[in-house]
Amino acid sequence: MPRPPEVNDGGRQEVTPVASGGRRHRLTYSCGWPSTRPIGDIHGVSVVAPLRSLRRPEAAPRTDLRPAPPLADASSFPPVDLHRRPWPAREITSGGVTLHVRETPGPDGTPAVYVHGLGGSSLNWTDLAALLGTRAAGTAVDLPGFGRTRPPAGFDFSPAAHADALLCFLAGRNQPVHLVGNSLGGAVALSVAARRPELVRTLTLVSPAMPDRRPDPRRMADARIALALVPGPLGERARAGLAAVAPRTRAEQVVRVCFGDPSLVPEHRLVEAAEEISFRGGLEWAREAGDRTALAMVASWWWGGSPWAVAGRVQAPTLVIWGDRDRLVSPRLAARTVAAIPRARLLMLPGVGHVAQIEAPEAVARAVAGLWETGDDW
Repeated sequence: MPRPPEVNDGGRQEVTPVASGGRRHRLTYSCGWPSTRPIGDIHGVSVVAPLRSLRRPEAAPRTDLRPAPPLADASSFPPVDLHRRPWPAREITSGGVTLHVRETPGPDGTPAVYVHGLGGSSLNWTDLAALLGTRAAGTAVDLPGFGRTRPPAGFDFSPAAHADALLCFLAGRNQPVHLVGNSLGGAVALSVAARRPELVRTLTLVSPAMPDRRPDPRRMADARIALALVPGPLGERARAGLAAVAPRTRAEQVVRVCFGDPSLVPEHRLVEAAEEISFRGGLEWAREAGDRTALAMVASWWWGGSPWAVAGRVQAPTLVIWGDRDRLVSPRLAARTVAAIPRARLLMLPGVGHVAQIEAPEAVARAVAGLWETGDDW
């Protein structure tokens, strides 16, 4: 079926189940035309990956042939205020998509848009957006089902559906942006940049969720997370156990797996994270959104369109940032990611984990500002 031409002012589609060939489909955001990607029930999808034939490992891609990303002068940034409260929040409807956002004031010019990772929210960008606020106004979004953005009825929680929602939101605003994404948000931002290059002036990917198929339990904040995706009584018990974990304990678990050095997290940030976990615990759609997005993301690494092919279509100058202690997405993928994107450069941060924008905001800000100032020459 030929794809209809893309438009900037997309409208909201009716999101209702339809039948096709005996399988259930749902409509998702599509900026003016319906998308009927099949969506699977979380309880009917196997989480066991198919066997793969053994192959000789490929040599690591060379990144030393590309220049290091320039860093902006450290003295050009305001001091980090580790006690800063979250930025003001509101809902914005654009391109037929309604998202809860937090906005950072800044000068006129190209604005920045920040996209969180799996289980994250717009709160993940408080410090980085403050540092970059002297250079660009910022909008940190909550993807559908995350933070405080209620997902529309029948939303497909796949990475592609999240990318559709963000693409329509940006297209409706009709202004190119500096797009910054972490983890799942990095994969979503990558897709948007590849599909609509006129909307993305620069692209920054912080530990993007590129396919990482390692069966390593250390990648999970709680081992029961994997069991919670299993159908039947075993999964039900795991979900009940996870629901019983106190918000403060869950926040500490997340910090231990996401940070290279968990001791760097100030107390008030842990309190803030626990409060957000507690709030989301009262949202009837929050757990389903997290579970289905996680399952769909992992499934896309095996059966979806290759993110590596998507990376090759990105035209924007791209900064890739990775912490060498990232437990969630292997730092070994950093070189391949940079090699796959035509105008990409890499910044590796020693001792940093999966959320460099939180753990090392000054270093990330210097690199991002360097991209914004010199990206046309990359």
